[in-house]
Amino acid sequence: IGINEVEEGKEYAILISTVSGAWRYLIGDTIKFVDIEKYEIIITGRTKSFLNNCGEHLSQDNMNRAVELLSDKMQIEIREFTVAAVKYDNMFAHKWFLACDDELDVEAVKKQIDNSLKKLNDDYRVERIAAIKDVIVEVYPLKVFYNYMKQQGREGAQNKFPRVLSGEKLKEWEEYLSEK
Repeated sequence: IGINEVEEGKEYAILISTVSGAWRYLIGDTIKFVDIEKYEIIITGRTKSFLNNCGEHLSQDNMNRAVELLSDKMQIEIREFTVAAVKYDNMFAHKWFLACDDELDVEAVKKQIDNSLKKLNDDYRVERIAAIKDVIVEVYPLKVFYNYMKQQGREGAQNKFPRVLSGEKLKEWEEYLSEK
């Protein structure tokens, strides 16, 4: 869509194109317009970090905010996390892997994340009824995440743990966890 068709508060992926449309480039950033009159935007994440397996349109911004709300409510620190959509009883589930060195009530964490996402994202709320049958939460010490990144040769501040895992990357991560 053209810039004159955007809606405030809705997320978009940026695509640069020529007027004729003969050439285009997907930058990989997702944005949200905060002021349509001034065309002011905020960057909300990356297209790779979007979880949209069954219409939930879960952005990195939604995930970050849900974890932030969880941390505030439970007075804990979650420095890393990742999420995957997994098959679950002919439907799907969202599987959250959280890095936290504090003792947690996993059931309370699950409810908090789920409720926050339902408030933050209408599409997620609808799909929780229709297609996402459960939210699964696994908690690991922070060092597990850091050691995995080190094993992958991606150690250091310039490397970030992926917020969304799928396919081969999810398989590698789960194999790593089962070995530990």
